[in-house]
Amino acid sequence: MAVVNNEQIYVKKQKRPLNWMDLIYPWIVPLLVILLWQAIGSFGFVEEQILPTPIKIISTFVTLLGNGELFYHFTISGQRVLGGFIVGAGTGILLGILTGFSRFAQEVIDPSLQMLRTVPLLALIPLFILWFGLGEFGKVLMIALGAFFPVYVNFFLGIRSVDQKLMEVSKILQFSFWKTITKVILPSALPNILLGLRLALGTSWLVLVVSEMMGTSAGLGYMIQDARAYAQTDIVFVGLLMFAMLGKCSDSIIYAIERKCLRWRDTFKG
Repeated sequence: MAVVNNEQIYVKKQKRPLNWMDLIYPWIVPLLVILLWQAIGSFGFVEEQILPTPIKIISTFVTLLGNGELFYHFTISGQRVLGGFIVGAGTGILLGILTGFSRFAQEVIDPSLQMLRTVPLLALIPLFILWFGLGEFGKVLMIALGAFFPVYVNFFLGIRSVDQKLMEVSKILQFSFWKTITKVILPSALPNILLGLRLALGTSWLVLVVSEMMGTSAGLGYMIQDARAYAQTDIVFVGLLMFAMLGKCSDSIIYAIERKCLRWRDTFKG
């Protein structure tokens, strides 16, 4: 009876009512920074051309959104990121599975990939321009290369870090090869897999900025570069705000999938 009471107490603690202050606390520092920022600009301590006020940035954001310019640049950038991420993540998944399951493939393929991974991605920009010019293919390929390594490394580590005891249990239960993959290996490797996807998405947005600044006529990176040339600092901040929002939204999507898929793990605190 005492055990049941303890369990009931534990359940009650888990189902405590939502504390609204927990939602307010994370916004205290950002709001204070914004208020201080606005005060510095309003009282003329810093010129608006150097540091526009939050109100000016919001006004520019609404204007660009209303005339369709912001949506146009966002659409172009979104297509590039989506194409590069699909190509890079898809290739990373295939090679991660191959090297994860095959010792021979690991010894042949992995050393070369690890060596290529240490080369700074930005150092490859001159080669990409020489080989592919300033067209869309080079930009998408650069984004794909940035998304490839996080997915590949985490797929490989996820498969190789499966508990050996679980593999022995699957042999005792006489699981088929396909059932071993779907019931043992993939669930165990899922935390690494989702981590790789989150890192790959973040890297894709990062590489997008660089690829669009090296030569293009549309996209959020181009919008920032063009605004910088004409000293339109408010538009530069709008572009940075868009990247922050898009990065956060894409990361939140993967995190929501992570919470749903890893709910069964005792060690997951999502």
